[in-house]
Amino acid sequence: MASQQQVSAWRPAVPGVVEVLHAHFTEHAYPMHVHDAWTVLIVDDGAVRYDLDRHERGTPNGTVSLLPPHVPHNGSPATAHGFRKRVLYLDTTQLDTDFIGPAVDGPDLTDPVLRRRVGRLHTALARPGDELEAESRLALIGERLREHLRPRLTVPASPPGRGIAHDLRDLLDARLLEATTLDRAARLLHAHPAHLVRAFSAAFGIAPHQYVMSRRVDLARRLLLGGRPPGEVATAAGFYDQSHLTRHFKRVLGTTPGRYARAGRRPSTEGRALCGPGSLDPA
Repeated sequence: MASQQQVSAWRPAVPGVVEVLHAHFTEHAYPMHVHDAWTVLIVDDGAVRYDLDRHERGTPNGTVSLLPPHVPHNGSPATAHGFRKRVLYLDTTQLDTDFIGPAVDGPDLTDPVLRRRVGRLHTALARPGDELEAESRLALIGERLREHLRPRLTVPASPPGRGIAHDLRDLLDARLLEATTLDRAARLLHAHPAHLVRAFSAAFGIAPHQYVMSRRVDLARRLLLGGRPPGEVATAAGFYDQSHLTRHFKRVLGTTPGRYARAGRRPSTEGRALCGPGSLDPA
C-alpha cells in the first residue's frame, strides 16, 4: 500500500503535559532518539516495535507503553498496515527521574484501567475548556503509573564515578545550541575523540551526534507548537538553517516542521467513541 502519514500535535494548557501527539504511519521508522519528557504511548490500530536500552519491545493494541526521558529508543510499524497512535509527553512533575530504571525494565503495561484512563485524558485534552477534567484524569494516571513502577524501585549504590560518557553528555546538554565539535569536546574532557564516541555509544546506545540532533528536534517541536515560524525555530534550536532543521526533523518525526506546525491544533478526537465524555469515572 502507498505510504501514508497523518500527524497532529499540540501543547495543551494543562500543567505537566508537555505535548500531545496523534499520528498514523504506514512506513515511517523513527531512528534512535531521546526526549526530555516521559512518553506515554497507546496504539489504537496496528502495532509498534521499538528498541529501548538494547532490548526489543512492542506495544500492540491494549497496552500502555511508558518510555522514560533521556533513554534512547526508536520505533517502526510491526504490522503491514502500519500503526495509529496517541502519545502524551509528561514532565517530571508527574513522574520523577527515580522511576527511569523501573520503566526501562518494563515499559509495556497491560492494564485495562490505565489504558482507559489514558484514552479519556486524550479526549479531555482535545476539548478546549475541559482543562480541569484533564488535570483530574492526569492525576489518576500518574497515581496508577507510580503503582506499577514503585514495586520495582530500588535505591542504587553510589557509583564510584560518572565516567567520561556522562561527562560528555553533560557537556553536550550544556552546549546544546552551540556548534560544539568533537575535537573541542575531547580537549575539554582530556580524551581522544574516538574514545569519546565509543564510550558514549556504549553507555547510552546512541552516538553523540544523534543525541544532539534528537535533543534539538525535541526543542524545535516545542517551539513550533508555541507558534514560532520554522525559519526562526531553526536558529533558536541550534540548527544551521531551515533546511538543516527540515532534514533532521523529517528523519525523526516523518514530517516537515511546517506541516507539523500547521497540524498543531486540537483534533476532533478519533478515539472519542472508545473513550467518550462523561463524569470522571475513577476506572
